[in-house]
Amino acid sequence: MSIQTLEFAEPFFTVRLITDETHHLVSGKTIVLNLSDDPIRIREQKLAHLQSVVVADVELEDVTHAVVIERFADHADDDELFTKVKEIWPSAFEVRQEERLRGVSHYMSPKVWIGNLGLTMYHSGSVPLKVGLHQDHAFCPVPGFREVHTQIVGFGVMQQCREKDVSTLYLEEPMAPGTTHRPMYDEHGNYPWHQFETITPSIFMAVEMLPEGATPPA
Repeated sequence: MSIQTLEFAEPFFTVRLITDETHHLVSGKTIVLNLSDDPIRIREQKLAHLQSVVVADVELEDVTHAVVIERFADHADDDELFTKVKEIWPSAFEVRQEERLRGVSHYMSPKVWIGNLGLTMYHSGSVPLKVGLHQDHAFCPVPGFREVHTQIVGFGVMQQCREKDVSTLYLEEPMAPGTTHRPMYDEHGNYPWHQFETITPSIFMAVEMLPEGATPPA
């Protein structure tokens, strides 16, 4: 049983990784994302694998493996929050050097790895964002890489396309605070062309899950 506090989203949000806790009391508005195949019980409800919700002042039961994000609703002025974020987090292009990110108003927190689980926060600062459609995750050459995104602040959409062209869009999921889109990878870890697009300036969390045999990138 453990509750591990992660520092990567400070000073803006408090993120905790909860493992094998029979009971966990939540105070104030909190996002909870279930990472386990076992459901989390929230009163009469069950939270399934890779589903997330906003909870408040309630006890979580049977938490096998989950991430909770506290203080996401404590910022009175989103614009002020985003200004402070951009003062601390570097641009995603500066960190990742992907050409699709050049000149894009997209910023990222440090990335933390706990075993095969990687967590990063991203701030998308423009509307539209135009972060670029992609389907490969080159840093993980082992088949079976899995990734989902959880909305923290603001609103957006996760888009899936038939080709590397937004005009071939075939599926779009709205993203509001507390939402995690449905997994888009198949049983072999293949992804469609996809991207996050802003409705408002936003912050979301990327959740990366490496397959067995893969090593977290340096």
